[in-house]
Amino acid sequence: MNHASKLASAVALAVAFLVAGVASAQANPSMMKTFKFDQPTFIKDHPFAKAHVVIQVSQANPARWNLVLNNVQNMLNYMGEDRIQIVVVSYGPGLKMLLPKSRMGKRIASRSNEGVEFDACHNTMEHMAHKLGHMPKLVPDAVIVPAGVIRIVQLQRHGFTYIKP
Repeated sequence: MNHASKLASAVALAVAFLVAGVASAQANPSMMKTFKFDQPTFIKDHPFAKAHVVIQVSQANPARWNLVLNNVQNMLNYMGEDRIQIVVVSYGPGLKMLLPKSRMGKRIASRSNEGVEFDACHNTMEHMAHKLGHMPKLVPDAVIVPAGVIRIVQLQRHGFTYIKP
């Protein structure tokens, strides 16, 4: 192999690793393989939380999404991000809140940076995939859970207060 061929191979290999790294960096965190109903896990750790809240989003209504995000902000402002754990679970038509074109991405990213977890229902994603021909893309901060309603039941069973605005 001459020098030019070696260089071309090295560049191709580097590009392949870079592309693979970018693809994996864009993948959403998933609980699909680790979900255990009796042992809830979280992407965001809240060891000092005094309150635990799960919020349901199941409607394709941007006004409702704004209400949810306003409620989340109000709770964070009152309690402080270290003293409250908030999980927003989107499923059914409400999963559209977590799609990039929903225009909620910046607010979701900001709340995620404050420790809020945004869970996306895999069952709904599969249903959407049958219509779209591919799995829907989610905002980067969305966490994939097996089923939105099961996640809500799981969290309620473990002491989370349930809210459906």
